[in-house]
Amino acid sequence: MRDKHRRRTALAGVGALTAGLLLTAPQPAEAANLIKNPGFETAGTDGMPYCWEKSGWGDNDFTFQTTSDAHSGSAAMKVTLTRRADGDRKAMITESADCAPAVSVGKQYDLGLWYKTTTPDANITLFRHDTTAGWQYWTDLKTLDITSAWTQAGVRTPEVPAGTDRITWGVSVYGTGSATTDDYTMDQVPDPLPPARCTGTAGQCANGSWSVLPTQNPVRSMHSVVLSNGKVLLIAGSGNSEENFDAGTFTSAVYDPANGTYKVVPTPKDMFCAGHVQLQDGRVLVLSGNKAYPVAGGHGYEGFKDSYVFDPKTETYTRTNDLNDGHWYPSATELGNGDVITFGGLREDSTGSVTAERFSDAQHQWLPLSQVNQTWSYWGLYPAMILMQDGRLFYTGSHVFGNNIPGTGSAVYDYDANTITQIPGLQNKDERDQSASVLLPPAQDQKVLTIGGGNIDSNPDANRLTDLIDLKQPDPSYAAGPPLPQGTVDLGNGPQPETGNQGKMYVSAVLLPDGKVLETGGALHNRADPVYESSLYDPGSNTFDPVAADPESRGYHSSAFLLPDGRVMATGDNPGNGSWNHNVSIYTPPYLYQGTRPTITSVIDQEWKYGDTQRITVDRPIARAELIRPAAVTHSSDPNQRFVDLPLSVDGSNVDLNVTNNPNIAPPGWYMLFAVDPNGVPSVAKWVHLTGPSALTAASPHVHAFADSLSGKASGPGRKRSAQQVSPTLSGCDRHYGSANTCVPTVFPPEVKKTAAARCAWLRQNDYGRLKVNGSGDPLGLDRDRDGTACGKGDVRRR
Repeated sequence: MRDKHRRRTALAGVGALTAGLLLTAPQPAEAANLIKNPGFETAGTDGMPYCWEKSGWGDNDFTFQTTSDAHSGSAAMKVTLTRRADGDRKAMITESADCAPAVSVGKQYDLGLWYKTTTPDANITLFRHDTTAGWQYWTDLKTLDITSAWTQAGVRTPEVPAGTDRITWGVSVYGTGSATTDDYTMDQVPDPLPPARCTGTAGQCANGSWSVLPTQNPVRSMHSVVLSNGKVLLIAGSGNSEENFDAGTFTSAVYDPANGTYKVVPTPKDMFCAGHVQLQDGRVLVLSGNKAYPVAGGHGYEGFKDSYVFDPKTETYTRTNDLNDGHWYPSATELGNGDVITFGGLREDSTGSVTAERFSDAQHQWLPLSQVNQTWSYWGLYPAMILMQDGRLFYTGSHVFGNNIPGTGSAVYDYDANTITQIPGLQNKDERDQSASVLLPPAQDQKVLTIGGGNIDSNPDANRLTDLIDLKQPDPSYAAGPPLPQGTVDLGNGPQPETGNQGKMYVSAVLLPDGKVLETGGALHNRADPVYESSLYDPGSNTFDPVAADPESRGYHSSAFLLPDGRVMATGDNPGNGSWNHNVSIYTPPYLYQGTRPTITSVIDQEWKYGDTQRITVDRPIARAELIRPAAVTHSSDPNQRFVDLPLSVDGSNVDLNVTNNPNIAPPGWYMLFAVDPNGVPSVAKWVHLTGPSALTAASPHVHAFADSLSGKASGPGRKRSAQQVSPTLSGCDRHYGSANTCVPTVFPPEVKKTAAARCAWLRQNDYGRLKVNGSGDPLGLDRDRDGTACGKGDVRRR
């Protein structure tokens, strides 16, 4: 019998996501059924039919029975759970070369069976044999409805990943009740359509293209949220401008991609460096923001307790109740029940917040401190906290400003148990400041990639590091990924190719509907030296492919995000001199130069529930469909971004999409639904609303025992405390010079000599202009003649 350990074995490779299949009805089972003993008619050993075995894990009471209550012939298989604490039971095709069907890499297979169930907690579950790692869980494909009559179910597998030679599958029962199954079928899907012909230049078809929009962004937006109506909320607040702050000028804009227009909307508070996340109903929760700019020799940035929701329908902000603490630069992660949890940031007195906060979706308010579990841990600024399939949070190690938290730099946080367990393997954990982290496609695979980073405090050259972790492993750890491709950077001698280990921080990472990840933008140093480079990461091959680079600088406070039409929009850049890039770039990926796009001609129901089968119609063959959560991004961080696979059942132009029954895989809310053809060309997205636990049927999520044997250092709640002391210079800026929106680095890039002349030359080169000296201090020695102005003629001449 398959034990618990074997249920959670890791997936060694992620399949490519653009495989093709013909949009046709499955071939007749009799013609090409790959299942041996599909109707359980031939007896085997251990009380099981030939080529079938008992499988499952967890604390439950169960029976396996060969019953005469068959769909055809004289036998069927009945699996029953009479008590369940956790886990599942399933009859599976035997894991052997004799019984498990052989498969071909890159192909897809139609699976079918007849069934009866007394429980809503049953679904078709798929395993694969990796030629290196052995047998392991692959994915859940379809939830089965309760039925007392024999009912046929069918579903198509994803493309078979590299390294896979055989698969096995069956029906998992993970709630009390029974599932009786019979007459299994498995057929290979016909080969895909011929490759599309390039409709652009060779360069466009290989690398895509960038264009700069004719209309500039009217606000200094550093927060970008794609709304459920397809528009984009661009939040500036004061826009990192002390002048705007002092004048009470706080702005946001709504961009409409359909007509290229912007609408500036009233903004009630300085939401500069707030947190944000889409709620289940499509409104945007905006939490905390900037209470005060730093003062030289005094306090640093301060975060307020205010919180607002933005309504896309009225395009207005409404205040909620207050947070329990200030949180300037907080995380914001939606949980599977629609609640939002947040950590980190700075309090109203500039100290670090150690208070965890929870926004109740049911009550539409922040819960009082007494109702929120606390570890009294300081997670830093914008800590990237990704929801795992069992409801825990994975802190990826991506953060903002300076060093990482103590320990290994990444961790699993269990809210219910109130514990933190360190996860090893993250490279150079103290140089992952403003790296990007992304849950790779599909979310069901539970793999996370980190990209690049630096350190604002020490200001080294940003790095090329990437790290990959498989959270299906019982004891996961990061492993080094392929290095980032290098681009060009101007260090004062014109654009030059990067050398050595030079990479970038301020990275944007965007999930694309063909299953790849666009990484773009970035800079080599603290708010300086933009790097011009973009590439596509392929989870299937674990490789980066350089593509066309954004012609605009995209460093600090830049954002890039997916639009519903499959293009990517990039905004902003806020160099240390306090200026702002109002130009907006649009990236057209290579897939939009690969021929006519498929069209979703109808979505039968826009309101979706977990475990549903939802029907769409399409105008021509598609290979896959998925839900992509719309972006809510700032400072390289969008922990809620995810790509959720929708296994297909195909009948002519009708395609049934099988929705995960696990809200932790796809937290409730509005999603972009894409259909993708065999050449990887996506449709324009349709919007669907995946509703939360209140709309669930009796079915419960099928949660697997991943990452359940963690060996890293674990800790529970610490001593109750009010705050974490942090340096007022944590932003890497010396406030003795210029205005608060000017960032003279506390540490200059490594190629700048430690002399006033060299530092002043670097500041002039980067357009800092006239710099007033604030207060009596001159820690960088830039006002040597003490006339109150840094880098004047007298300062450079003096020795």
